This record gives sequence, C-alpha cells and structure tokens, in this order.
Amino acid sequence: MHGNIAPRSCLRNVVSDRRPPDQVSSASPERCHETDRTLLALMPSLGGAVADKMRPETMPAQQVLSNNISTLLVRRPLAAYFAIAFTISWAGAFLVAAPHLMHHEPLPRITGILMFPAMLLGPSFTGIFLTRIIDGRDGVRDLSSRMFRPRFPTRWYLAFLIPPVLVLTVLFVLKTYVSPSYAPNFFLMGILFAVPAGYLEEIGWMGYAFPKMCLHSNALAASTLLGLLWGVWHLPVIDYLGTATPHGADWFPFFLVFTAAMTAMRVLICWIYTNVKSVLMAQLMHVSSTGSLVMFGAPGVTSQQEVLWYGVYATVLWFAVAVVVKIFSKRFTP
Repeated sequence: MHGNIAPRSCLRNVVSDRRPPDQVSSASPERCHETDRTLLALMPSLGGAVADKMRPETMPAQQVLSNNISTLLVRRPLAAYFAIAFTISWAGAFLVAAPHLMHHEPLPRITGILMFPAMLLGPSFTGIFLTRIIDGRDGVRDLSSRMFRPRFPTRWYLAFLIPPVLVLTVLFVLKTYVSPSYAPNFFLMGILFAVPAGYLEEIGWMGYAFPKMCLHSNALAASTLLGLLWGVWHLPVIDYLGTATPHGADWFPFFLVFTAAMTAMRVLICWIYTNVKSVLMAQLMHVSSTGSLVMFGAPGVTSQQEVLWYGVYATVLWFAVAVVVKIFSKRFTP
C-alpha cells in the first residue's frame, strides 16, 4: 500500500495545482523524485545565500557596530561600567558649569552644588542599563529584589549610627581641644540632600559593580578599590563639598582626605551588603554617611581646618574598618 502513495513533495504539487480535477494528471514517482532532487540541489546555494547575509561584511553597518559594542560590554562588564558611569557623570557636571566656563567666570557656589545632582545619573543609569544588557531580564529582576529587602535583624540597622556618632565625636573633640571653630552644625534638613545621592548612586556601585568585582577578588580588596574609584568620581565637585568652599589651594589635600574617608566608608557599606545582600541597606548607609557630613559639618572652619577634621574622621573610620575586619572577617565574604 505504501508503495502507491506519492512522496510528500508530489502531494503538495497536486494539492496546490489549481487546475480542474479532470485536467490534473497524477504525478509519477519518477517525476516526483526528479523534482525532489532538484530542490535538494538548490538548498546548499540557498543556505549559502543566507549565510552570506549574516557575514559582517554583508550586514548593515549599524548592526555590525551594535554587535561589536554588545560583545565588548559582555567581555568587559566592569571596565564598561566605570567608563560609562564616569563619562555620564562628568559630562553632566560639565554641562551645568559650561555657561560660566565659556565666559571664563568663577563658578558660583550654587552652580557647584547643582553639579552634583547632574552626576547622579551616571552610576544609576549605567547600573540598570548594563544589568539589562549583560544579565538580561533575570538580572533586572534580581537587582529589583535586592533593592526591596527591608527586614533584617536589628543589629544591622544599628550600623547606620556609625557615621553620625563618629562625625559628632570627632568634631566635639576638636572643638574641645583644638579650636571652637570645629563646633558642629545641626542642619537637620541636610538629610534631604543625602537621600537622592544614596538611593541613586548605590544602584550602580552596589547593585552592579561590587558583586562583579567580587568575582575577581575578595570582598575587602574589591570594596577598597571601589572606594578609591568612588572618591575619584567626586573629583568635578570636590571643591564644593564640605563647608569651607571653595577650598582654593587646599583642594588637593582635601581631595586626598575626602577620598580616604569615602574609601573607609565604602568598605563598611560593602561589609553590610555582603551580610544582608541588600542594595537597600547600602543605600540607607550611604544616606547616613552623606547626611551626617551635611547636617553636622562644622560651618565655621577654614579650608585648612576642614582638611584636618576630615583627615581625623578618615582615620577614625579606618579604625572602625579594622575592628570590623578583625571581629567579623568570616562574614566579610560575598
């Protein structure tokens, strides 16, 4: 029975033939096999044509460029992150300052303050963008989940007291034994400046960069390097951080002590993150750190005095890091 059934390709020819039934001739097996052989002979050439279209030299230039960029991002996820984040942030700061720079005017203090919000887009946008490109939708969902984990043991919330306690302690000691100029401020509304900084920056620093850095080194080394890069990231606005602004000739010493303090704080933030795996907790610790400096920073100091108290603060922070590493070293792993 099966020997009398025409091959499938021949049946398609018969069915697709729109001539009246009385004009349709039955397809002979020989004719069917001949047609099949013809189609099979054409398939390699058709496949070659498709393959030719997929070759880089025959693809549209935009598609080739897009594929090359995607490949580079996947191969160098950390280098890509820092390059894009720094470029966006520093370009944003430059655009804010450009009208004054073009007229060779000194930057007003308000311009220096406005440069900082313009920089926040760099870490946040780049973190989300590269997470989507490199880790896909699952990566974006994972990032979102790490940003909304509010329930942890109470002891981890106590860590948020470290920045304000240390800032106030340093300033009160300097006020008592060095100069009344170190009297702390109590500008409680300053916390509002810290919220966008902490929330937006940590999407990139802890949501994207730190976990990938830990794939290549231990958490302590990764957090230290990230802290140094974090300090350098502030470079365009360094002359407008603190209260004795602009710092004039003391801007570079201030940059050094500021970076030392921020690196130590970054290690503490990373220590919290490695234990709770929560970007939200890192964001809150960042808010506590920045908020403490804005709310309590001594308003009556000179630029040299500000360098001194930031240097003392950095030293105390590194002492706190040493305690954390000594006591909680087993927990300081990703």
